[in-house]
Amino acid sequence: MANFDLSMLALKSVCPNNTIEVDDTDLPSVLVYIPAFKNSDVLTGGNDSTHPAFIVNGVQIPGFYYSKYQNVVHAVTNTEGYNVTAAYSLPGEDPAVNIDFDTARARCEAKGYGWHLSTNAEWAAIALWCKKNGFMPYGNNNYGKDTRESNYKAIPMSTDNNRTGRVATGTGPLTWSHDKTLSGIWDLNGNVWEWQAGIRFVWGELQILANNDAADPDNPQNETSVCWKAINAADGSLVDPECTVSGSAKLSGNTVKLDYVSSKWTYSTTISSLADQSRSCLFANVTCTAAIGAATKVLLRSLALLPDEGATEADYEGDYYWLNNGVAERCVIRGGNWADGASAGVVYFHGSHSRAAVGWHVGFRSAYIPNIG
Repeated sequence: MANFDLSMLALKSVCPNNTIEVDDTDLPSVLVYIPAFKNSDVLTGGNDSTHPAFIVNGVQIPGFYYSKYQNVVHAVTNTEGYNVTAAYSLPGEDPAVNIDFDTARARCEAKGYGWHLSTNAEWAAIALWCKKNGFMPYGNNNYGKDTRESNYKAIPMSTDNNRTGRVATGTGPLTWSHDKTLSGIWDLNGNVWEWQAGIRFVWGELQILANNDAADPDNPQNETSVCWKAINAADGSLVDPECTVSGSAKLSGNTVKLDYVSSKWTYSTTISSLADQSRSCLFANVTCTAAIGAATKVLLRSLALLPDEGATEADYEGDYYWLNNGVAERCVIRGGNWADGASAGVVYFHGSHSRAAVGWHVGFRSAYIPNIG
């Protein structure tokens, strides 16, 4: 205990908003505390409602703890004597990859009460804070370095055609931190993609769990969970989906869907271009039809799914938006990997992978909310 207290004191002296949290396996993870804020604090034209990341099961929370580093996985024995495989936020390690969506969730939840896979609402809160404060983080998006930097490189952990692939967690320069300080969150831009909970697409229909309810493992996220809700296009309310994984595409209705029009992803109530392929555009070019109401736009922006009012390509530094709207279910990864170049970044979005997909470029990150309601 004395050694732990000294470690915590040393961390707090350098990174006051960081903490070391020991989970049910009696092993530590380094976390960054993100305090609650309103939509208006991070969005142009945002309302005064609390950002969705800070509401769980209808209750506002003071904040959440986010893994400082992309997670690694270790097989350990928990405090009850059971063998478990769990996730950890630790510096200087090779991030876990080749892990599907449901397994990533399980590795986070194995840590104990309050632990969960990063939700899209939490990722969005951090991303919007970065943009609002002018701290769009760099990262390993160019084989060990950032496309905008030539002198800084991190510690290699894998190779890709004789070039650096993944790098050790947290070993990049301060520009790779979300707030460009030692206290920040590392590798939100590149290195490996990260699974996000609480969001999916079914035949192009956007489906989410309310607010940050995906942080509570008691709210299931399996294919047929009743927790999945669509978004009423007119007023932003959550409603029962029009599309199901066991059904076929519904090309028109009242809920928010993604249509590919003039080489741009467009939020609409109708789909004119349905295709089982991954298509893209600049995140800054994602738009809406007139069917999408003002409150719905605020919700989409709060989840970092739609550009802010008046935002330009330069504001998002070339980040891209990918989606496949021609299949029954697709889950979401964000951030990019070591080979994505200028397309990678904190708002980079990819909704083209099945929940069973694995790859050497896809990892994850855990988060923690104590006393989750």
